[in-house]
Amino acid sequence: MGKYFGTDGFRGEANKDLTVEHAYKVGRFLGWYYGKNYIDNDVEQKKRCNIVIGKDTRRSSYMFEYSLVAGLTASGADVYLLHVTTTPSVSYVVRTEEDFDCGIMISASHNPYYDNGIKLLNSRGEKMDESVIEKIEKYLDGETEEIPFAKRDGIGRTIDYSAGRNRYIGYLISLATRSYRGMKVGLDCANGSAWMIAKNIFDALGAQTFVINNNPDGININTNCGSTHIEGLQKLVKEKGLNVGFAFDGDADRCLAVDENGNVVDGDMILYIYGKYMKERGKLVNNTVVTTVMSNLGLYKAFDAIGIDYVKTDVGDKYVYENMLANGHRIGGEQSGHIIFSKYASTGDGILTSIKIMEVILEKKTTLSKLTEDLKIYPQVLKNVRVTDKMVALSDADVKAVISKIEKRLGGDGRILVRQSGTEPLIRVMVEAPEEKICGDCVDEVIETIKNKGYCQ
Repeated sequence: MGKYFGTDGFRGEANKDLTVEHAYKVGRFLGWYYGKNYIDNDVEQKKRCNIVIGKDTRRSSYMFEYSLVAGLTASGADVYLLHVTTTPSVSYVVRTEEDFDCGIMISASHNPYYDNGIKLLNSRGEKMDESVIEKIEKYLDGETEEIPFAKRDGIGRTIDYSAGRNRYIGYLISLATRSYRGMKVGLDCANGSAWMIAKNIFDALGAQTFVINNNPDGININTNCGSTHIEGLQKLVKEKGLNVGFAFDGDADRCLAVDENGNVVDGDMILYIYGKYMKERGKLVNNTVVTTVMSNLGLYKAFDAIGIDYVKTDVGDKYVYENMLANGHRIGGEQSGHIIFSKYASTGDGILTSIKIMEVILEKKTTLSKLTEDLKIYPQVLKNVRVTDKMVALSDADVKAVISKIEKRLGGDGRILVRQSGTEPLIRVMVEAPEEKICGDCVDEVIETIKNKGYCQ
């Protein structure tokens, strides 16, 4: 991770950690960098740098959009605006159209409304190459020469490109294998990017759709709703007698589900359901599912039972995708609901995930609860502690000692994972064990040690 960019972009509190000046300079660099590449490679001068931008529903997203556009056009780039849309839609537009050099998504994903972020995607719709990120960070710190301004007809322009978002919607609709007619489906749009798109797709496919948290006002994104607060969707599914429910996060690159009984189906369960479905049809390339170190022990035991191999990466859909790309794997993801189907997308896509779950339910003519009944999830407790310095706290000898002690205590019946957040000043402490009380006691023991050493904010 760099000074500004973490595992999922440049993220922080708007106008405190991430400012309009930052956004302007990111735009200035990207417009110059890709424009310069054309000139250096003797591409015709009339071939401009073209960059597409999407944003979520946060109040500050408009501010950052304007700042980025000012920087990009001042450096000679043409900017195509998707307006409020999802992160995966930006990825789709960039990778399916030859003219775009990169994509930018303005979003802090599942974070509260007062945070925001700048996610950068390369021309293949993947997380931006680290080499480019390093160059941007040097420019932000004033370690490179000043970038020249475009002049006269070299100045860039903005283009309304809502058509790109509509193409993405059509693409997702085309992936459904059956009509949803007769299915009652709940959608929690988190007052975020999916607030119109998800309902339009499910309505078009014939579902009777029940939608909550689809009235964004700029400050209610992720507030007690969406994939991080799924209780509202559970209540909706039970009260309305729905067949299934899907909850997205702020930029809709995550999806969690709720079965017909109101039980949560998380990312690990989704990997099990679709990985098994792919294996049954002979579609699970390499017989492998890509997971992260946060995946539940129960998932691995279930995979072992049905003969599916798996690999573990660091936390972050970036690392999951890198492993999939390097090894040709077709499905991977995180417990949090970032699921990647590499045949169809190069990033996590919440709405695509919901379509794939619907495919299994309809093709197998069963319920979501039946699809997970052979998967026994271990109790897991995860708590976050806000600290002043993540690296220093994790390097402390006493903190390391208590983690080691708990590892020995759990043995083969559980595990502990302590790691730093890639996007926030947090240390995440997770324990799995046969009983939830054991998990909670172990987690609290680590957090208490961190607090006693004075590392908490």
